[in-house]
Amino acid sequence: MEESISGFKIRGDWGDVVEHGERITQALREHSVDDPGCGGEAHLARAFEEWDEWRPKAHETLEADVSEKTADQASVEEGKGEKAGKGPDEDIKTAGEKLSESYEQLEEDDPDAAVDNWKQSIDYVARAADSAGRKALRRVEDTVYQNVMTQLAPYYFDNELVSANIQQSTRNGDAGEQFVFEVNVNDDELKEKVSDRLAEYDDEIDRWHVEVEKDTDAAEAIEGAEPPPEPEDNSRSTTN
Repeated sequence: MEESISGFKIRGDWGDVVEHGERITQALREHSVDDPGCGGEAHLARAFEEWDEWRPKAHETLEADVSEKTADQASVEEGKGEKAGKGPDEDIKTAGEKLSESYEQLEEDDPDAAVDNWKQSIDYVARAADSAGRKALRRVEDTVYQNVMTQLAPYYFDNELVSANIQQSTRNGDAGEQFVFEVNVNDDELKEKVSDRLAEYDDEIDRWHVEVEKDTDAAEAIEGAEPPPEPEDNSRSTTN
């Protein structure tokens, strides 16, 4: 691993990439950024979950899985309507209802209430247009990103906790596909703690057991076989 001001970089095959992501994730977890109840902040816990979801996994591929997750992460953020769980059609319907109420209040000689409902009607129309526009842009963005941008630039991830990028470097003969994966912890104090923990892993751990996706269907299908017991925490790698 290479360490610099821009982060922690690894060069190697897919297994090396996966292990690098797991080590950094475990180091972050050990400093409780994933648990607001143990001193971590809620917004950092959400950022940790986003990173943990995006980081490359042993059963994934760069071109399919990481590409899709990168496009999702890079998509236009949600607008007010989407955050409220309302689609454009719902907002248009509500806008119509507010407009009808506004006319009724005018007939009832209540101009203040009529103006208030009229303003709300306009707000709902604007929110519906915003949601529809974001949805359309997101479809275009996803297509453009997956089919064009990933051919020109590395796959990347960025939030307030972690910034990362990965790209295929070369096909190295018998070594197969080779990758460069760089991860930076955005908070300098936390980055120093992660750096110290990564160094301890190198000193203490002979072999890092990479997480693999569990498939118990085959075992359960065998007559008399019982599924293997689940570990206490499936999110943690085991180490020797």
